[in-house]
Amino acid sequence: MSTGQPIIVLVKPQLGENIGKAARAMLNFGLTEMRIVDPRDGWPNPSAGPIAAGADLVLEQAQVFETTAEAVADCSHVYATTVRKRGMTKEVLTPADAAGEMTAASGKCAILFGPERSGLEVVDVELARKIITVPINPDFGSLNLAQAVILVAYELSKLDHSNVQPTIEKKISEPAPQIELDRLYEHLERALEDTGYFYPPDRAPATKITLRNMMTKPAWTNEEVQTLRGVLSSFERPYPKK
Repeated sequence: MSTGQPIIVLVKPQLGENIGKAARAMLNFGLTEMRIVDPRDGWPNPSAGPIAAGADLVLEQAQVFETTAEAVADCSHVYATTVRKRGMTKEVLTPADAAGEMTAASGKCAILFGPERSGLEVVDVELARKIITVPINPDFGSLNLAQAVILVAYELSKLDHSNVQPTIEKKISEPAPQIELDRLYEHLERALEDTGYFYPPDRAPATKITLRNMMTKPAWTNEEVQTLRGVLSSFERPYPKK
């Protein structure tokens, strides 16, 4: 299988049966890498296998993480699937548009799917660069986990990865993985705390969310992240003037 295939991340799934159905949906369209964040009933789950209908490869290779941030730490492109934007100033894509981006992307891509009952929490959506939303009935926006996975997986399957050819010979810097953006944000927040930037205190949470959203906008490269961290370090420890 192509190493460039997107990773399906199930965040706090509740039922083993739904994990099995998601695995079945994935393998139907050639996706094999599943990551599971804090499953309610633990992992492995005996209820997942039978309903996966032969998608054992996906379940056997599934990795488990305690937090969503850990699950996407090595990913350069993170997408959150949600019906609502939840007040986030992030670009919203259809599954088809997102599939086109992921097919042409450099670096690992991850797609977040929330728990069956409530969907993704704000803290999970904050990690994403963009949001994937399906244009479904606004009066009944209820998809089960496997249905959501299969909609995105189907759009990915329509694109022939083997025919994608680079159009630019110039080497392009790799996009920064999520963990580097997290470290950049933490560095920025530390630097701003020392300057008293987060004032008044009651506005600090909203300001921090805005800053976090800025850090997760697409196209940050490793070089850009390291350069900006160098700038922050120079503010914290300025070189003595001669």
